[in-house]
Amino acid sequence: MQTAPVSYGSDQSGMVCGYLFGRAADGKGLPLDTDAACQWLRQRAQHPTEFIWLHYNLANTASEKWLHEHTTLPDEFYESLHEGPRSTRIELIDNTLIAVVNDVVHDFTFEPSDISTLWLSVDEQIVISARRKPLRAVDSLRNAVRNGEPIRSSVELLTHLLRDQADALIKIVRDAITTVDSIEDNLLAGKLTTKRASLGALRRVLVRLQRLLAPEPAALFRLLQKPPAWMAEIDVQELRQSTEEFSMVLADMASLQERIKLIQEEIAALSSEANNHSLFVLTVVTVLALPINIIAGLLGMNVGGIPLAQSEHGFLVVVVIVASFTVIAGWLAFRRQRDVS
Repeated sequence: MQTAPVSYGSDQSGMVCGYLFGRAADGKGLPLDTDAACQWLRQRAQHPTEFIWLHYNLANTASEKWLHEHTTLPDEFYESLHEGPRSTRIELIDNTLIAVVNDVVHDFTFEPSDISTLWLSVDEQIVISARRKPLRAVDSLRNAVRNGEPIRSSVELLTHLLRDQADALIKIVRDAITTVDSIEDNLLAGKLTTKRASLGALRRVLVRLQRLLAPEPAALFRLLQKPPAWMAEIDVQELRQSTEEFSMVLADMASLQERIKLIQEEIAALSSEANNHSLFVLTVVTVLALPINIIAGLLGMNVGGIPLAQSEHGFLVVVVIVASFTVIAGWLAFRRQRDVS
């Protein structure tokens, strides 16, 4: 057996990596290449205490062809490969677990396009996983297996993957909380440096994450109530525990979305208050300029009989009249503003 190269690419069959697990290796994964995987699949009946994990890159068009030729996966698995985005789900079909797990890519930057899908088929001896983009959770699982972490069964491999996905989601939530805390601190300090649109984009990504990553409760409930005969009781318990941990993470994400909503409302209120203040200042300026414009318009008429035209102190009298009207108008405007406040 040859060690499969460590990369995000794939070989000619589309396989990214393959591992063999069994009692002989104390549950540790032994690397497989494509030829060794084909040989084991042909002789699987001779190794009832072993199981393999084969991980494929669907961006390589040879992947589906190889799987059709060398495995007997349910048709539902191939149909799910061509479905649109759906929530994370685990279903029992023909005594095989079919899982659709949404995860984030390695360079996740809070963009909706950074979420992709991993498809799995799990039975007692064969675990097949396939993806189109490198994902955090599956590569975390791959690193754990490569570093010698023992895996007891195929279901434990699936459970490990779900926990790695939850860990990746926890990190995303923590980063989002740090961002929201910084925005909230600036808001409390009176520094409105963040726009509502930025918070709206963050909130939309969290909503999308919650919608896609939250396991479908109906399918999962049916599985946990009636697991396949080959699934050990300890595997059922660990799967139930991992889903409960995942639910706690999703609850934290929901509370974070509510915080973002409240901050958006506070920013909207502050923006509205600032706009109202600007409108008030503009109104006051207009009111203060009104007496000047009226008197200037009257005295600027080219007609006879303009008062104070021949007076030595006419200009001073007009200035005093204009200043008096301006002071009275300003006093009335500001008194009304204080009454409203």
